[in-house]
Amino acid sequence: MATPEDKSSEAKTNARVDPKLLEILVCPLTKGPLRYDAERGELVSERAGLAYPIRDGIPIMLIDEARSIDKAGSPR
Repeated sequence: MATPEDKSSEAKTNARVDPKLLEILVCPLTKGPLRYDAERGELVSERAGLAYPIRDGIPIMLIDEARSIDKAGSPR
């Protein structure tokens, strides 16, 4: 039976994004570049101060689903 830790690391493994997709994705708010944060499984828009989640390998590019971040990259 899978433990919560197993599920967490499985979710991070599934969060990988195709590099070709990363080349064409932009922040829906600023239309600026995104940085892939593999550890958190997110695409980060430094300009907008938002981190978009990646679920089952699919970037969720909805502003309402994004997490606010501060300049250092931690939650506000």
